[in-house]
Amino acid sequence: MTDLEVERLSVRLRDATRDEHERTESSPFVTALMDGRLDRQAYAALLQQSYLFYSVLEEAGERWRGDPVVGPFVSDALVRGPALEADLAWLCGPRWRSALAPLPATQRYVDRLRAVCFSSRSAFVAHHYTRYLGDLSGGQIIRSKLRTIYGLTGDGVRFYLFDDIAKPKVFKDDYRALIDTAPWDTGERTNLVAEANEAFRLNRGVFDDLGKALGVGWTGSCDR
Repeated sequence: MTDLEVERLSVRLRDATRDEHERTESSPFVTALMDGRLDRQAYAALLQQSYLFYSVLEEAGERWRGDPVVGPFVSDALVRGPALEADLAWLCGPRWRSALAPLPATQRYVDRLRAVCFSSRSAFVAHHYTRYLGDLSGGQIIRSKLRTIYGLTGDGVRFYLFDDIAKPKVFKDDYRALIDTAPWDTGERTNLVAEANEAFRLNRGVFDDLGKALGVGWTGSCDR
């Protein structure tokens, strides 16, 4: 690693979150879903919980849209709310909103987003980075597996389709450059890394709760 890479916050962020990232990706729920051992209902349950925390994160994005420091991170091309709504309507029918109920871990996730993402620039970017760069990277592998295992191509997996991002790698490189060039102070740099690790832990908690719920019979409804 070069001296320049050591100085880059995006590299530090990637390296410092690697362990939490890998633990989250290897959670039993995700493993079972990607192995085809769960049905579409389990996938719909994941989208239901995702809709709840993405809604808060994207609300926070509107709070920061005009901010000179973190406003450039807010991109309409990343917004997932409408895609999640379309997927849930297709998977669960027109009354999908009536089945929305946060699992305990989802509620903790939502509470954390509301506690930090509307007041802290670095915390907002930490959660924004964790979600959206993950969607543009590992999320594309997930979409491919969902297509193979569950027969989902367009409808049902629009969450993973970024129609307005023609070149994901270029977009991700530009995003990391924003992290590196934003005028963070020392405390913000430290907080960004710490909060990104917290974001991975919160996300893993949602996966754990989904696994527990499905183990005893998922109580959420996704019937047409």
